[in-house]
Amino acid sequence: MALSNVSRSALRRSMNKATWTQKTAFSAARTYASASKSATLKETFAASLPEKIDQIKRLKKEHGSKVLGEVTLDQVYGGARGIKSLVWEGSVLDSEEGIRFRGLTIPECQEVLPKAPGGQEPLPEGLFWLLLTGEVPSEQQVRDLSAEWAARAEVPSFVNELIDRCPSDLHPMAQFSLAVTALEHESAFSKAYARGMKKAEYWEHTFEDSMDLIAKLPSIASRIYRNVFKDGKVPATLKDKDYSYNLANQLGFADNADFVELMRLYLTIHTDHEGGNVSAHTTHLVGSALSSPMLSLAAGLNGLAGPLHGLANQEVLKWLQEMKNEVGTDLSDANITKYLWDTLKSGRVVPGYGHAVLRKTDPRYVSQREFALKHLPDDPMFKLVSQVYKIAPGVLTEHGKTKNPYPNVDAHSGVLLQYYGLTEQNFYTVLFGVSRALGVLPQLIIDRAVGAPIERPKSFSTEMYAKLVGAKL
Repeated sequence: MALSNVSRSALRRSMNKATWTQKTAFSAARTYASASKSATLKETFAASLPEKIDQIKRLKKEHGSKVLGEVTLDQVYGGARGIKSLVWEGSVLDSEEGIRFRGLTIPECQEVLPKAPGGQEPLPEGLFWLLLTGEVPSEQQVRDLSAEWAARAEVPSFVNELIDRCPSDLHPMAQFSLAVTALEHESAFSKAYARGMKKAEYWEHTFEDSMDLIAKLPSIASRIYRNVFKDGKVPATLKDKDYSYNLANQLGFADNADFVELMRLYLTIHTDHEGGNVSAHTTHLVGSALSSPMLSLAAGLNGLAGPLHGLANQEVLKWLQEMKNEVGTDLSDANITKYLWDTLKSGRVVPGYGHAVLRKTDPRYVSQREFALKHLPDDPMFKLVSQVYKIAPGVLTEHGKTKNPYPNVDAHSGVLLQYYGLTEQNFYTVLFGVSRALGVLPQLIIDRAVGAPIERPKSFSTEMYAKLVGAKL
């Protein structure tokens, strides 16, 4: 539905809604969730655009010349860490508070986002809606979105054939990226751009591509998993089930209701972690060149596949398994402390601990720990994780080389997946990729809707930087 076709009454309702702020987001979320009508996601987003575009124009006009901070040479050579230079609407990461999705903390999202009938964890469909619009959807809106994704889920036969022809020892993430790239053949954005379209139409085709792409990811991911690790048979998408259930079912785990709940939690908390991480930034960067959502997400997935990003969770699980083999059943404080120090003295890091921004325990870790306490409190690996959580912060603080001695999301996720039988660690990053798509694609839609330009920062050589700071090489 084009913006020009949105009813005047819908526009008035949107313009009259109070602007969301971090202070009032939680109460506003409650109000909206109970009062919302069953407008579609596209209609809701379109109705919010005039106010959003006006906000950006006024902000640039009135404050465009204000200085936000300085850049040091350490930041330039340190991967641009901490430099304020990206616009990311969906989430903001605070060093002490953790992530907020459109102003809502993870516990608040767990409370207010709609759930499946009888379920306890939020549906990722609801978070996608929240990230795109800034509004908590009603249960009916989420049910409708689940149905729309299920209706769009069919994967083109040539993409299935492409996956089937991949050698079984090609890493699942490489296969995943390959399949997403191949979906470029179906891109509404690329076809419309080739025909010629107005800039005001960019977001609509980006929206359609993103919806199609997200809808197909569970089938693509499951086909890779079933080909590489199982019998190659993938169940059909069930039109009356939610996104997470279909993913669990196609992977072969839907007979365990707790695993389905884990997928709902996992997909929700791994979606978005502000825009500076490699997968988010890469998707945004490639999209700024007006590459389609398919090509943009594939680029982001290639970044996610790196050992310093999405592979971290399997590195944690490998390290925990090595620890368990050495300490056995003796999880005493002394034993765990010794193993931690042995790890550090060997020149290695404690995987899953530390974060580029956070200076506290990652709320995503906490949500997974609470899930484990509820569903698998006696699991030996969870007990080991708990002991490490108890002791590692003190050891790392004493060691003195870790700015954040607390666990991040990767310190827990692998243990939960292996408990339910999904033990193939090379596949874990694919699950991360399915989730991350739900976080980066809303921003891509917003980028095109507000007319974000191509990203093009300035670069200098080392010699020029030396000249700028008055140094001699």
